[in-house]
Amino acid sequence: PRVMIIAAVGAAFPPHYYDQERLLEAFRAHWARRHHKLDRLEALHRNVLVGGRHLALPLEEYERLGSFGEANDAWIRVGLEVGEEAVRRALDGAGVAPPDVSALLFVTVTGVATPSLDARLVNRMELASNIKRVPLFGLGCVAGAAGLARAADYLTAFPGEVVVLLSIELCSLTLQREDLSIPNLIASGLFGDGAAAAVMVGSERSAAGPRVVATRSVFYRDSERAMGWDISERGFKVVLSAEVPELTRRHLRGDVDGFLAEHGLVRSQISRWIAHPGGPRVLQAVEEALELAPEALEISWRSLRETGNLSSTSVLLVLREVLGRPPAAGSYGLLLAMGPGFCSELVLLQW
Repeated sequence: PRVMIIAAVGAAFPPHYYDQERLLEAFRAHWARRHHKLDRLEALHRNVLVGGRHLALPLEEYERLGSFGEANDAWIRVGLEVGEEAVRRALDGAGVAPPDVSALLFVTVTGVATPSLDARLVNRMELASNIKRVPLFGLGCVAGAAGLARAADYLTAFPGEVVVLLSIELCSLTLQREDLSIPNLIASGLFGDGAAAAVMVGSERSAAGPRVVATRSVFYRDSERAMGWDISERGFKVVLSAEVPELTRRHLRGDVDGFLAEHGLVRSQISRWIAHPGGPRVLQAVEEALELAPEALEISWRSLRETGNLSSTSVLLVLREVLGRPPAAGSYGLLLAMGPGFCSELVLLQW
């Protein structure tokens, strides 16, 4: 049988944590020089329902980032620190030694490096020299779910192996300080920084944790401008359309119902919903589309409040919480995320 187990998830954050009021104060001071409507900024920040976020750097250091290159250098330095810590915690949780990892999938959308950060971790962590590296850039918020799905694909072919999925997202380093567009003001209040890693093993290894029963990728045609980056000499400028919640409402129920039906299931049989906390409107759209009870996405809402949206990392943080409080044996869970493409990724789990 096709059995891929999620054995553990580890997470790590930069040590600089600020509550939303402190961050709003800093943005207010910065954007006041541009005679911006500060009440609009404040309303947008409060509407995202984020209580606080981890930042890659101390708040005062962001003023000194003069270029895309400087921000990207910080992304490499801090990303390696939190990435290594997240992988070590996940491996410890799974009882796996670093040299036993066969493949390392690395997802990010907040910085670029060649060699990629996964390569730079091989020596730092004494990973095997024959490790297979798969760096994936550009999937954005969907990459945590897509990464788990691609790791499951890999383990179908290599059931005796161990795969690590690593997500590093330092969203604060992408912020365009001179961009006064509504999407950028929303992003400045919504996105945070951190890393998460998941350890998955194939059917020839034993591990506690849910198995991946099946996965489903869905691409929505002609929706490329719903979400993503415009990339220029200034770095990454956020593209964030108001149609994201609408796309969720329009498509998600049919996608989920069709996927579950193929496995003889209906929504009421899913005991854990592990949804990427994209933002309040996205989570509300997920609740409406899937007709969920108010408490069904409680962990996703809490993750949004406590750390913000960490792009690909966030759904792994929600999964980590669920692994800490697993449902009864035999229970099903559905992990889901949506992101640039525009697309969604569904991962059916069973404990």
